[in-house]
Amino acid sequence: MGSGDAFGSGGRYQTCIKVTSGDQVALVDCGATSLAALRSQDIDPQSVDVVALTHLHGDHFGGLPFLILDGQFSGRNRPLRVYGPPGTQARLTDTMEALYPGSSETSRRFAVPVVELEPGGCADIGALHLRCWQVIHAAGAPSLALRVEDRTSSFAYSGDTEWTPALIQAADAASLFAVEAYTFEKPVRYHLDYRTLEAQRADITATTTVLTHMSADMLGHLDEAGLPAAYDGLAFDL
Repeated sequence: MGSGDAFGSGGRYQTCIKVTSGDQVALVDCGATSLAALRSQDIDPQSVDVVALTHLHGDHFGGLPFLILDGQFSGRNRPLRVYGPPGTQARLTDTMEALYPGSSETSRRFAVPVVELEPGGCADIGALHLRCWQVIHAAGAPSLALRVEDRTSSFAYSGDTEWTPALIQAADAASLFAVEAYTFEKPVRYHLDYRTLEAQRADITATTTVLTHMSADMLGHLDEAGLPAAYDGLAFDL
């Protein structure tokens, strides 16, 4: 749904990745622009069952209050389950209160249960199994790489991070691995550049690896990259 960085480089929406297994729909991250991204691609926000968060920065988390409020005003009556790192519940409450005072305490016809996952933890969510690894990205709470799988396929996502061997574990034999390539070769603290990623490619055993969360710098070097780049609306059948 969204493959962009925090600043809309290339006119892209912020991070929002839709994962579907059977009739179950999950979002991996829900950046501030996610509601618009879903609607622009004719996806009903009320079809979303689960939101799994890599970390609590606005371009990965900031759309969740709007998704909740949209459900409230659209008559949603089934739970919207949220999984994220420690601190997710408090950050969600604080963000809703900052944006719409009183909204965190409003009575709704649907529950928003929040499960906070410790790094290394896992959770079963219907047909989906969620696993997480801690990565290197300062967000006021632990940042995670996530892997979502069912009985037939698996999707892994780096989240935002410097290079860490945790990415090798998260991507191990995954059907699809989406990985940050924020810049082409310029080091940026807490982020991953393409050249560093390229140096580690031999250890990444995912069937398909795709670049995402790209700055204007990286977008200007796509013709030099040896990996495909994501774009808003890109779909894979795994």
